[in-house]
Amino acid sequence: MENSNRREFLKTGMAAGAGLAFTVNPLTSFAGSRVLGANDTIRVGCIGLRGIGRKHVGDFRSIPGVRIVALCDVDSEVLAEKHGLLLNDGIRTDTYKDMRRMLERKDIDVISIGTPNHWHSLAAVWGCQAGKDVLVEKPVSHNIWEGRKIVEAARKYDRIVQADFDSRSEDLYHESVKFLQKGELGKILYIKSVCYKRRKSIGLVTTPQRIPKTIDYNIWCGPTPARPLMRRRIHYDWHWQFATGNAELGNNGPHTLDFIRWVLGKSTLPKTVFSFGGRYGYVDNGDVPNTQVAVYDYDGIPIIFESRALPENPGSENMDSLQGLSATGKMVVFPHNSSRPNVSEAFFCEKGIFYEGVVYDNDGTKVHEIEKGGARMPQAFFIDAVRSRKISDLRTDIEEGHLSSAFCHMGNISYMLGEPKTEEEISVNCHNNEYILEAFRGYKNHLKIHGIDIAKELPSAGPLLHFDSEKEQFYGEHSERANMFVKDTYRESFTIPERV
Repeated sequence: MENSNRREFLKTGMAAGAGLAFTVNPLTSFAGSRVLGANDTIRVGCIGLRGIGRKHVGDFRSIPGVRIVALCDVDSEVLAEKHGLLLNDGIRTDTYKDMRRMLERKDIDVISIGTPNHWHSLAAVWGCQAGKDVLVEKPVSHNIWEGRKIVEAARKYDRIVQADFDSRSEDLYHESVKFLQKGELGKILYIKSVCYKRRKSIGLVTTPQRIPKTIDYNIWCGPTPARPLMRRRIHYDWHWQFATGNAELGNNGPHTLDFIRWVLGKSTLPKTVFSFGGRYGYVDNGDVPNTQVAVYDYDGIPIIFESRALPENPGSENMDSLQGLSATGKMVVFPHNSSRPNVSEAFFCEKGIFYEGVVYDNDGTKVHEIEKGGARMPQAFFIDAVRSRKISDLRTDIEEGHLSSAFCHMGNISYMLGEPKTEEEISVNCHNNEYILEAFRGYKNHLKIHGIDIAKELPSAGPLLHFDSEKEQFYGEHSERANMFVKDTYRESFTIPERV
């Protein structure tokens, strides 16, 4: 059932569970890979070559003892371009449109996955089944259920699988975690995570668009239903449709929410979540919010995630600054003053605030700065683990990547269940918490600056959902509807099996 149809299902009250059957993965096994010696060259196949996939290619090229031997992309134009660039540098690679053909090769040790989100989990599971070690981009999954399937596949086939979450590769974040876990700032009152990143309209079309001749659209769609293309650009703008993307919460949220979960030392997911937002400032073919707030409860600590795609005001391209109430009730602002994205997090504690490696007192005065140290690309840690066969050598094992991706999916699920709500109705879920209410006021004021009155353009607000971290299912009120979004439906030949 497509997400759009799910919404109709929720509105019309049709029989629960209709159309949610799954098929068994027809690819039950692949040829095994070779046994690596400690000094052997590691051979890599890269899947998905635009955007972050292009970066994967460059990063693997720079690691001694690693050789890229295969490239895969459903767009023949993109594939030919990258193949030609490598050939000009003396690097010979074989090219594939269908990753299944590439995975049959015994001489490929590692695959990297830089595809659109809806392909991440299936590609990773197939890679494990093929005996390959896997590096997969964030979010590692398009939904909660399939992320768990990657973890199961990694363990079953004894594969090294890393989630490509950059922050765990930087010394600054490790030192920040150590500092915050020492508790010198006292109890954490709440945590704010923001992604204020300019996102312009993707345009509006009213009829299906022509698929470029260079693209195999059947494979591009893969696990998701092969819908007509209802957006101007097939590439990148898939982020802003729930059928293939996960909104900004699932795009940049995995980085910041992963860091927060790491600081809190949590191997479980939040107990509750609710989210509200909307797509403001333009009318286009996107169906994800461009302005969103998701609020989580981690054992009494509110986690507040905010995304904003519009700038600080209509006359500027600068993005908003992160701000929040300190323990003494003072509004503290951390100036951004740039058109660059503001993707950051702040820990508001009893004795001060920790923001981007700097300690401030409750008046916002800087008192200490963490030494930044160095950074190493995530791929380098991954290759170390491929050689040692030790999960402990990874900076972000797939279990961690799954949990942090699911963290994001929880917020989107609440939003997808949303209905237009008044300010008074949304305030009920804020439970009179001054920090959450301040975030709601910030959301409202940001839109007001852009001439948007939420009394007239009501936000879509989802219900408060309760989550069982052990079962990875929602429970209680609204859980039947929420659990419909824990797992997608898949097309024949592109199905993640129940038993990987």
